[in-house]
Parts: sequence; structure tokens; C-alpha cells
Amino acid sequence: MTPTSIPGTDLTVHPICLGLGDFGTRVAGEAALRLFEGFVAAGGNFVDTAHCYGFWVPDGLGASERQLGECLRRLGGREQVVIATKGGHPDGGEDYPRPDQYLAPVVVSCDIDDSLDRLDIDTIDLYLLHRDDPRVPVGEVIEMLNSEVARRRIRYLGASNWSTARIAAANEYAAAHGRRGFCVSQVHWSLAEPKWEIGPDPTMRHVTVADAAWHEASGLPVMAYSSSAGGYFAGRAEESYGTPTNAARRERARELARDLGATPAQVALAYLLGQPFPVYPIVGTLSEAHLAEAMGAAEIRLQPAQVRWLRDGDRP
Repeated sequence: MTPTSIPGTDLTVHPICLGLGDFGTRVAGEAALRLFEGFVAAGGNFVDTAHCYGFWVPDGLGASERQLGECLRRLGGREQVVIATKGGHPDGGEDYPRPDQYLAPVVVSCDIDDSLDRLDIDTIDLYLLHRDDPRVPVGEVIEMLNSEVARRRIRYLGASNWSTARIAAANEYAAAHGRRGFCVSQVHWSLAEPKWEIGPDPTMRHVTVADAAWHEASGLPVMAYSSSAGGYFAGRAEESYGTPTNAARRERARELARDLGATPAQVALAYLLGQPFPVYPIVGTLSEAHLAEAMGAAEIRLQPAQVRWLRDGDRP
């Protein structure tokens, strides 16, 4: 698939984004370098990390950004890679203590300081707020982030796990005041719907039917995390996705995969790529083979009728 520009930006990206949640911890050193090198060799250039990634491992806070910085230095590819990272996360317990006002300008500014230092770069291409704080007016959020744009520490803005209503309000404020608004929403989305009652974090958001309609109307892109549903389409993650609706969708993905000469996991990613607005599936993997499989999904073009059939079961 030919790389395309994220609407409203000059960032040109391959549609499959490499998620680096386990970078520097579960995959590190030479293994991380090989994985990253394979991603770039396959045409990948879009990566997603965060200030908090790795904190759940002893001494792991910041490991993902540091490992990415090391890969960029060793491969000499900073100019070829679009870096998305996130800050402004709420308290994570004793391993990631945070102030109550986690979207305060001083807190986000310190997060950006850390990320720039770990990544060993001067400017972050796409900076996302990891969570919303509804106590903070959207105007204050937009003004805070635009002050960082003015300092040339970040370029474009995104929202992670924000409601579409809050994103819409923030972008309305930005348009009315001549400020830069959010150009992308990062949210949980896959062909399989999660069983939220056993989810690890109640602040995580999933794309609903209403959300998808809003994105179609607005054209705002989605960076979809958990896009492979934890391997559900390869027969795993039953504890998180094992429902009759998802089982039926998985069977349809298997049927279509046989017809296309693809894998069910590739079809599930192609479902996201086939939406009527830009979607960038985030793929996190420790395996070079699984990464190559995911990158192959970008070559599958599903028709709108096939996308609807995968979701609803209505024969095209």
C-alpha cells in the first residue's frame, strides 16, 4: 500500500503503525533492532510509544522511548520515521506516581522533556494526550499544546482514549481561535469487540457504532490500538474476546481469508483499513514473522460490502 498523508498534516505514513509498548522490556537490544529494521525494510515508517511505557516492569519506565532512540541512532533513520508518543497519563501506582492534575501544563511539559531526552530528538512529530481529564476545559488543553507547538517541541496533536464529544469540542475551539487541533484519535478498535468488564483499565475507550459514524462524518482518522484483538483471530485471547458475536466474526474472517489467500489476522486488519475514513492499525508484536504478516494486510483491499459482512454477517 502506498503511504498516505495524515489529513491536516504533512506527515506521510505507511498505514500499519508499529506499537512499541513492549519495546525495551520484552523485546530489547539486538532483538528490538532486528524487529525495527524489518519493519522499516517492509516499508513501515510510523511508530507509537508513550512516556509511561515499561513502568510495569522493574526499572522499566521510559524503556520503550529509550529503545526507539537507540534504534534510530544505530540505523540513522530519524528523518524516515514518523514518531508518535504520548504523555499526560493519570496515576499508575507506586511504579508510576502522577499528580492529580495530570494534564496541568507543567506536568505535560515535563513529560515532553523526558520523551525528547529519551528519544534523543528535538521535535516529536505527533504528540498525543494519553488520557482525558474532563475537569480541564478543552480550551486550556488546546492552548497548552499549542504553546508547545510554538516552542517547536511538538508538531501535530492527537488524543488517546478521548470521547468523540470532547475531541469535537476541542477542535471547534481550535478552529474558532486559530489554533492547531487534534488530527487523530487513538482508541481501542478491532473486528472483535472487547469484554470490557474484564478489561485492565476502565479509562480505555473502544470505538462504538456512534463513534465510527462521527469519524466518517468528520473525517478524523483513528489510530487503532489492540487492532489484532490480542491474537483472537489466530485462536487466542478467548478470555478477553470470547463472545458469540466475535466467534461469528472470526469465522467470517476465516472464510474470507481462504478466498483471498490471506490469514484471518490479515483480514481483521484489512477490515480496519477498509473503513470509509483513515484508520491506522497499531500492531504490537515481539515476533518478526507476525510483524511481516501484519504488514501484508496493507495489500488487501476489501470492498465496502465485505467490510459490512465481516461486521454484521449480511452477505455481500
